[in-house]
Amino acid sequence: MNVSRLSLVVGAAAGTVLLLAGPAFAHVSVEPGEAEKGGYGTIAFKVPNERDKASTVKLEITLPTDHPLASVMPQPVPGWDVKVTESKLDKPLEMHGEKIDEAVTKVTWTGGTIEPGSFQQFPLSVGQLPEDEDQLVFKALQTYDDDEIVRWIEEPKEGGEEPESPAPVLKLTEPAEGAEGHSHGAAGSSDDAKDGHEHGAEESGKSGGTEAAAAETSDTTARVLGIVGIVVGVVGAAFGILAGRRRSS
Repeated sequence: MNVSRLSLVVGAAAGTVLLLAGPAFAHVSVEPGEAEKGGYGTIAFKVPNERDKASTVKLEITLPTDHPLASVMPQPVPGWDVKVTESKLDKPLEMHGEKIDEAVTKVTWTGGTIEPGSFQQFPLSVGQLPEDEDQLVFKALQTYDDDEIVRWIEEPKEGGEEPESPAPVLKLTEPAEGAEGHSHGAAGSSDDAKDGHEHGAEESGKSGGTEAAAAETSDTTARVLGIVGIVVGVVGAAFGILAGRRRSS
């Protein structure tokens, strides 16, 4: 098989892989896909446009009601209007010593467009995330300007095949070790910072000296090689002249 034919075969195979893999990544998802239990974080719903001749004009995210989030704040998205819907809770939440009987249950973005072949992210600041759950499932409705509505509402089952229209899922992980002392650890002493800075400067000085020595050695080597090259060139030219004279004689 010649090179050109092999290239065509490889290209066709790669195109087939991309074509088959495309739909699996073309649904509404939440990024990052993980967050720590009991904490606060910023997540973003990534919405790709799956249609060739229609634009996405609306996104509606329904938040879980079995584990409501007391704090939900959308980040402005240029060109889009956002509406936050609150609902009364069957069981009030307690947060920072206060009882909360209402929580955000839906966030809707309208007024903008996601053109074919592009995507848009819609960020939310959320918290406090539950401590007794391993994931939160958000249901999404994506509306196109031809009135088609795609319902990303199917909850993925662990160990099972991915649903045809999977809902965005935020995995909840255990807090990192020492996370409770984060604020205390962040307030480090200035002496420690100073010592670290001086140590870093000393190491930087050592590194700088080593680099300078290496540069000097490299420069010397380059000069020697240059001289050797000139000598070899002169010898070669002389040899060529002598060889030419011998041929003439």
